[in-house]
Amino acid sequence: MENSKSLEILKQAILLEKRGKAFYTNAMENSKDEDVKKIFKTMADEEEEHIRFLAEQFKKYRDAGKFDASELPVIGEDNVSEQVLTKTIKDKISAASFEAAAIASAIDMENRAIAVYTERAENATDEEEKKFYLWLANWEKGHHKLLYHLDQELKEKIWFDNNFWAF
Repeated sequence: MENSKSLEILKQAILLEKRGKAFYTNAMENSKDEDVKKIFKTMADEEEEHIRFLAEQFKKYRDAGKFDASELPVIGEDNVSEQVLTKTIKDKISAASFEAAAIASAIDMENRAIAVYTERAENATDEEEKKFYLWLANWEKGHHKLLYHLDQELKEKIWFDNNFWAF
């Protein structure tokens, strides 16, 4: 029973990541600015990495009946956010644009992924499975952080531009 449930969770996770990749690819293709396209391409590439890791884990679990989190890379603080979210890029994205709407939708998508992976980690009885899903949740939290900061900058920009400040 646990084996079947774990495989179903992995299938669900792969589908979630494939949808994320499709979403980011679509946003990239529909963005009008080359620099902004790079943000969405970076996110689509990240989702592709998730798909690869999940597919490998699915095969290992299907074949051996256990998880192996020993090969997961360490997720550390990096400066992707600073590299991607330059002032130029922030200025190019209007708070009411397609790109801003895509960013807001992506935040929701990342929140769902974090919730799925965190819940699975909490319910896992196998320590390797728990580590694996916590690692995925943390990777998604990095995506969320990048998108959230960009969204906040865009909100402040539109508030300032439209004199929404009370002072």
